[in-house]
Amino acid sequence: MLAPVASPVPSFTAVLFGLSGCLVDFGAQTRTLRSVDGKSFHSHNAQPFATPTPGALHALKQLKQQGIPCAWIDEYPAAIAEQLAEPLHGLIQPTPVPNHHWPAPDACWQALMTLNVGQLDGCVLVSGDPRLLMAGLNAGLWTVGLASCGPLCGLSPAQWENLSDLDRERRRARATLELYASGAHSVIDHLGELDSCLADITLRRQKSEKP
Repeated sequence: MLAPVASPVPSFTAVLFGLSGCLVDFGAQTRTLRSVDGKSFHSHNAQPFATPTPGALHALKQLKQQGIPCAWIDEYPAAIAEQLAEPLHGLIQPTPVPNHHWPAPDACWQALMTLNVGQLDGCVLVSGDPRLLMAGLNAGLWTVGLASCGPLCGLSPAQWENLSDLDRERRRARATLELYASGAHSVIDHLGELDSCLADITLRRQKSEKP
């Protein structure tokens, strides 16, 4: 008698991303604008930080080719977030500023509603911010932490490159531990490693593991 064939795990339903410190703005440098020269945060120029992080555009293009809907989430005012998201135009949906601050799950659910996603199963959140990862956990999502490009390391690309290999590894290790402590299911360095991470989550789903 033939053994029953296991049903294949369906594709991911949706992938949500943080904006600053994840898709763009390596090191989440936009946050430094809050303390500059007393100007309204809304009126600041965030364009210098609107540079995609390593692997970001490739990851979004891959997900688009696979037909997996994506949206970004951020807490910054719309005027700031729109500047940061400009280089991602056409690759990912924006999400309105949430009504409640992270780690409330509202922002994640709002993003999924924006994408017209009807189920939580197979939904993933990627971020370098522990508070947003906790929001993803509270929303019932798989979560992937980013160690080097988020606010935990908090360095600009130039500052990061100027570190010695040992200092980079120490910062990366500290950030990794903090992201796991916040509940992340997986932690990678940056979005260039997302493909292999999603493949690992697929294996975990095949074993009936739930977030």
